[in-house]
Amino acid sequence: MKINCIAIEDEPLALKKIEEFIGQIDYLNLLGSFDNAVDAIGFLKNNPVDLIFLDIRMKKLSGIQFLESLQIKPKVIITSAYDEFALKGYELDVADYLLKPFSFERFVKSVDKVYTQLNELVGSSSNEYIFVKTEYRIEKIEIKEILYIQGMKDYLQIHTTDRKIMTLQTFNNILEVLPRNDFIRIHNSYIVSISKVETIERNRIRIGKTLLPISDSYKECFYRTLREKKILI
Repeated sequence: MKINCIAIEDEPLALKKIEEFIGQIDYLNLLGSFDNAVDAIGFLKNNPVDLIFLDIRMKKLSGIQFLESLQIKPKVIITSAYDEFALKGYELDVADYLLKPFSFERFVKSVDKVYTQLNELVGSSSNEYIFVKTEYRIEKIEIKEILYIQGMKDYLQIHTTDRKIMTLQTFNNILEVLPRNDFIRIHNSYIVSISKVETIERNRIRIGKTLLPISDSYKECFYRTLREKKILI
């Protein structure tokens, strides 16, 4: 399993060291490096990641403020020269706290911990079905029957092979329970089951008789995911 990550660090030498450490671990895939948290927020809007290496004391926006602003929280490893933020970091559920200067051995131990956690998360998301709350009842849905999920104002409409189910949920909530390797967001309004995609043409996906748009914001992430899964040649 590849872990897509970014590094946020305002000290050039410290950022270079983190980049070098990441480059020595084959399951880490560095998508971007940033010298401030504001630019990272813009990147994350269109590029979901699994792990963030995060400094605390930065100009414009601190690491703590950055963490508190995230709606979708990936795994976070704090890299800081100050230990007084450790308690606050763990209150925000960070995976680990690396106190600068840290060795490569300590770095490996930290990312290996995240690798184990993410593998467990993938395993725990391998259920064959989910339960969703509709207006009057809770319905069971077989995951293998889900074609795509459409956002409709305050509701999601889950399209399966034989029915449509409306549920008062958010995309973030539904992504937490779906197998992360099998579903991908292609648009602000659509999540699709990768295995149900029949054709891709002019940035549109065909599932059955339905054409769904791939927005510019999600296009790069979509094609990168297909390449990483080795299903795009």
